[in-house]
Amino acid sequence: MIRTNIETPQRKRARWVLSNLRGWLFHLLAVGIASAFLGPSCLHAQRSNPGEYEVKAAYIYDFGKFVAWPAKVAPADDFPICVLGEDPFGATFDATIAGETINGKKVVVNRIAKPQDAVSCRILFISGSEESQLKEILAALDKTSVLTVSDISQFTRRGGMIQFVIDANRVRFEVNVTTAERAGLTLSSQLLKVAINVRRTGD
Repeated sequence: MIRTNIETPQRKRARWVLSNLRGWLFHLLAVGIASAFLGPSCLHAQRSNPGEYEVKAAYIYDFGKFVAWPAKVAPADDFPICVLGEDPFGATFDATIAGETINGKKVVVNRIAKPQDAVSCRILFISGSEESQLKEILAALDKTSVLTVSDISQFTRRGGMIQFVIDANRVRFEVNVTTAERAGLTLSSQLLKVAINVRRTGD
């Protein structure tokens, strides 16, 4: 693929979205108002608000900076974020994280067709198109250390780790700590402080 230094309008917009959302956790902790979680309605002062999945793409990238993976996870040259099922992000995801790194590793977005392909992923977004197969997907990921994220209804109650929810027209999220811990993942206390709900399996 031929690379170019010309910045496309899509990439320029993606850089704007990410720059506006980068550091959102630290911002919330500093001002102490988790209820003002950054999202589309919070950027009203900007001329063009980001769409729902632009925001979610930026958030997923930021999640990677607030999660610690166990030592058993094989080292890799990059940091794979995967999408399973019908991709609601389109080119937005690639544009948003192009050139970004987490812990010194280049972030890449992979689209996968089977949950078994997620073994090498650090973060897996499970599309709503996979809701009918969610139980089987999560079972296939058992014993792995993949951070699962989705906007499927009741995702954290059904064994997922981070679920996007829309609250007062803002993109927010809830967390199932128990599920994450069972996978050997450590979620930063900073992340948990700004979650709309911190759930433990059985709650």
